[in-house]
Amino acid sequence: MHCPFCGDHDTRVSDSRLVADGDQVRRRRQCARCQERFTTYETAELMMPRVVKSDGSRASFDEHKLRAGMLRALEKRPVSAEAIEVAVERIRQTLRSRGEREVDARDIGELVMQALDDLDPVAYIRFASVYRKFQDLNEFRAEIDRLAGASGRDEADRGDADGER
Repeated sequence: MHCPFCGDHDTRVSDSRLVADGDQVRRRRQCARCQERFTTYETAELMMPRVVKSDGSRASFDEHKLRAGMLRALEKRPVSAEAIEVAVERIRQTLRSRGEREVDARDIGELVMQALDDLDPVAYIRFASVYRKFQDLNEFRAEIDRLAGASGRDEADRGDADGER
């Protein structure tokens, strides 16, 4: 590490500690030549997989595009910004944990739909209608019926757990 004051490469670390919930290392350094002190921060550079689009082209993963798509579906819905950020981060972690260099855009869309299904059923339907290119009301109806059926099973499962019926 070179000194930002004199440019010398001989610096020593006087203190290190974890910051940002353990995602960063903060180091206090001192230059051996000019004795000035400065702070550096180290973070892991984690590479996201490249996205393979439906036409076969490849693009860099764009977290902003992911968030924008989710926000568009969640517009005017009662979902907190924090819940959205948690969902975006969960999708990023899932993609990163796969360890693949490339991921199909279709897979990302499915992850978004799962996240929206957990967050808000209306947002899920909005996103699914565009993502799956619904052509008519019957496709909307079928998806809503599927959601309603899944919701009814969830409630029945909770009732069983409580000893109710």
